[in-house]
Parts: sequence; C-alpha cells; structure tokens
Amino acid sequence: MEFIVEKIGMSRTINVESIPVTLLKVIDTNVCEVREDGKALVAYNSSKKLNKSIEGQQAKFGITKEFNKFMTIEVASGVEAGALDVTPLGEANVVKTTLTTKGKGFQGVIKRHGFAGGPGGHGSRFHRAPGSIGNCEWPGRVKRGQKMPGQHGNTQTTVKNEVISFDAENGILVLKGSIPGHNGARGLVRIVK
Repeated sequence: MEFIVEKIGMSRTINVESIPVTLLKVIDTNVCEVREDGKALVAYNSSKKLNKSIEGQQAKFGITKEFNKFMTIEVASGVEAGALDVTPLGEANVVKTTLTTKGKGFQGVIKRHGFAGGPGGHGSRFHRAPGSIGNCEWPGRVKRGQKMPGQHGNTQTTVKNEVISFDAENGILVLKGSIPGHNGARGLVRIVK
C-alpha cells in the first residue's frame, strides 16, 4: 500500500540513545476510483493551477476544489472511494520511500564520483581532471558506463527505513535515518512490513 508524503526535514529523538530521524507529512488523499489490478486513481492537494480538464475530473468524481492533482498508486484490497485510510502506517515497521534527490547541476568527477584528483602543487598540471578515459588503439571508443563529468543528482531514489512512530492525528511519519530530496519534496511511501 502506498501513501503520498511531503518531506518536512530532519531531527533527532530525545531519548538516552539519540537517533537521527526524518519527518514526513502524509498528504490528505482522496480515492477516486479503484481498478481491478490493485491500483487506484487518487487526488490530492497541489499548488497546480486549475484548468478545464482538472475541473472536469473533480466534477466526475464529486471531489472538492482543493484536490487538484491526480495520481495512480497501489492500495490494499477492500479500499473504496473516499478519503484514504492512513491507519496501516501506525502498524508498519519498515517502509520504502521514493523521492527525487537534490539536483546539483553539471559536476566534475571529483564531486560526482569521488575521484581523488591529482597533487595540489604548482608543477603537477593535474588537479581536478578525470585523467585517461580509454585504451590505445582498441577498442577505439569510450566504454559504456565510464565515470565522467555530467548531471549530478535530480534522480528518483528509493530507500528503506525503519518506522519510529506515526502521529495519525497530525499525519506525521517519523523514520529512522535520512531520506533523499529537499525539504518540501513530495514522493511515495510503501509499507514493506
């Protein structure tokens, strides 16, 4: 079963053993229709502007104006149209979270892949360059998957985290460890066990 979440940020527990945690806000979601393959079309609140197609979808499913973004997610069997029940998150022990990592633009090999670089002295003439990338005459091309400069970040990533607690009243999910993405990023949480 999946839920739409928004990353609030990181904090820590105030127990004897302090644990780094990430706080996620579970977004209010309305189930529009349930399909036979175990997936459902859901609507949630977004900053997206209304247009005629969104208004038509809202009228078709009889939902309020605040639910203006639609998405298909996996739901448990027996779920019906209406507000999505978040109580299964209270019983979950481990979840998988999928978000988009922070985009860092075009980066060199030292920042992107952790290359060591060359000596910092004045005479080396090899400081932050990638170095040799190919062989001599054969194969006469750059091999696929060669680590080179390029776009760093801004990729969809899934991580597995342990659930510390879930506040059903405020919709706050507390997970152990870090989650990719910037504060305010939206993604999906899937219950593993």
